[in-house]
Amino acid sequence: MTAIEPEQIPTIGHVKIVYYGPVHPHWGIEKDFGDDDVINGFRQRVAARLNFVPPHDPQFRRNRERVIKDAEREGIVVDWDLGFDEVEE
Repeated sequence: MTAIEPEQIPTIGHVKIVYYGPVHPHWGIEKDFGDDDVINGFRQRVAARLNFVPPHDPQFRRNRERVIKDAEREGIVVDWDLGFDEVEE
């Protein structure tokens, strides 16, 4: 069995992950399009990874990478709005 490369998986949904700041909830996962069941399952996993982790926390980078890999495996496109311009490294 051959592994499927992320670029071979068709796009089945799109979400925007928004950081609301120190208020609760800290994160919002807004669906643009996609199957409700798939997006809701993804939303629950993202919320579990990001809950109580602000963007400036060192754990955020690791959890963000996990969210991105999860989205790639499922064919979900993710946009991030952290409330500030990100600097490419």
